[in-house]
Amino acid sequence: MTTTSATSATSSILTSLGVGSGIDITTLVNNLVAADRAPKDAAIQARQDANTAQISSLADVSNGIDSFASALTSLVAGGSLFTQPSVSDTSILSATAIAGQKIGNLADQIEVDQLAQAQSIQSVAVADPTASIGQGDLTLNTAAGSFTVTVDSTNDSLNGLAAAINATNAGVTASVVTDSTGSRLLLKGATGAANAFTLSVPAGTSSGLERFTYDPNTAGGMTLAQGAQDAIVKLDGVQVNRATNSFSDLISGVQIDLKRAAPGSQVSLGVTRPTAAIEQAVTDFVDAYNQLQAVIGKATAPGGSGVASGPLHSDLSVRQMQRQLAQLPSMTLNSVGSIKTLAEIGVSTNRDGTLSVDTTRLETMLNQDPDGVEGLFNPTQYSSDPNVAILSAMGKTKPGTYTVTNLVPASGGATASGLIGGLQALAVGSNLIAPSKSSALGLILKVNGPVASATITVDPGLGGAVQAIRDSLRALGGPIQKSQDAFDTAAKQISDDKAALDTKESAYSDRLMSQYSAMDMQVAQFKATQSYLDQQIKMWTNPSGNNN
Repeated sequence: MTTTSATSATSSILTSLGVGSGIDITTLVNNLVAADRAPKDAAIQARQDANTAQISSLADVSNGIDSFASALTSLVAGGSLFTQPSVSDTSILSATAIAGQKIGNLADQIEVDQLAQAQSIQSVAVADPTASIGQGDLTLNTAAGSFTVTVDSTNDSLNGLAAAINATNAGVTASVVTDSTGSRLLLKGATGAANAFTLSVPAGTSSGLERFTYDPNTAGGMTLAQGAQDAIVKLDGVQVNRATNSFSDLISGVQIDLKRAAPGSQVSLGVTRPTAAIEQAVTDFVDAYNQLQAVIGKATAPGGSGVASGPLHSDLSVRQMQRQLAQLPSMTLNSVGSIKTLAEIGVSTNRDGTLSVDTTRLETMLNQDPDGVEGLFNPTQYSSDPNVAILSAMGKTKPGTYTVTNLVPASGGATASGLIGGLQALAVGSNLIAPSKSSALGLILKVNGPVASATITVDPGLGGAVQAIRDSLRALGGPIQKSQDAFDTAAKQISDDKAALDTKESAYSDRLMSQYSAMDMQVAQFKATQSYLDQQIKMWTNPSGNNN
């Protein structure tokens, strides 16, 4: 209640007390309670308004950093900021950059002489795929080993045989194909010459299962529909074989997908640099940063000269966000190369905390070192030794530099071994995996040769750096959650204080009502006595003796 309302209530109280013929107790008590409660209600409402503004403002700031980080992550993930390989004939092959790896100035010639293909075989047709085909064991020999396939009373059918082959997980897929001629068993392996397979039964078998055997050196059984073979390509005249038509170990940083064989046709590989996209990305980043700063600035305004301060002007989580964001222009985003920070390409901080970009400087740096500028935006990972290849995808390992030591490649049936960050790595064949307690958690390496010591560098790029800031602020128990918890606690306390005030004022109202009711009874008694005395006095003082 305002001061004017309190004055009005007080005036009403005085009016009620100013009559001697009776008192309006209900109005009197209500006005007294209202006068007592008004300043307390106003104080609680002020606290509630401030708390609501803080919660709303924190949500705006939190959503702002979320949107900022998500936009950058999406921009980088879209691949528009990566230098991409160019291909002179995309009908023969395609080439794409591998995320997290740099590609140099490609000037390669590739000839595709043969595509990799998988072996496939087919059986003779049977009229009913659910009818009995014979019982016994078949042996499936693949590159992964020998596997026994059993047909018994539970699966004695063409469908049952296909299911039993698939259950071996031998790398051969079985299916039943039905057409106008009947149903046939079709087996298909993985691509590559090494993935050829055979299917046999014990000598002398006459159960009917011999119809489903295959050996290229033996007549009878299933027939070969397509033989297993490697892809054969020539890179700058040097022939190489690959088991699949998609591979990333021929040219560093490039994924190649073969589409068709074209012996004698040379496909030229070059690069297409995203210069215009990077220029636009820098401008978009600065604009988005300044929009976020505007939201933060409004929330943390100090106030003064008749202007109210921002709801979060003293909030530590938002202050921490401001400090971390302010470091972005000078933060090392690319540890390898001549350009390491945004400041070096013309991004600077203004006096009011916003950013600006020197477009002339940006264009100059893009011309001088396009790879360096590109590296600021794209997360990358490097190995200092060619005998150590990084297999883990970008984003799996926290940015930083990790030392690997005493690496020994797999040999003679023994797995690879070595230390990652001083801890024994988990070994799977030729690969080493950072242990769960390692700061390099998520890092997977392939050891191609002995290495005494090497370093693995994981750079976040701008998107990763902003995401890291966002994650640290948003972490469970982090600054933003602490502020939110504090505001929620304050909101609960305000609710409790409102309830306590209701209880207190209700008790005050009851007490006043009791007191004034008792007073009213006493006044009524006094009035009755006064009336009686008035009558007696009139009788005593009436000279005519007339009692009327």
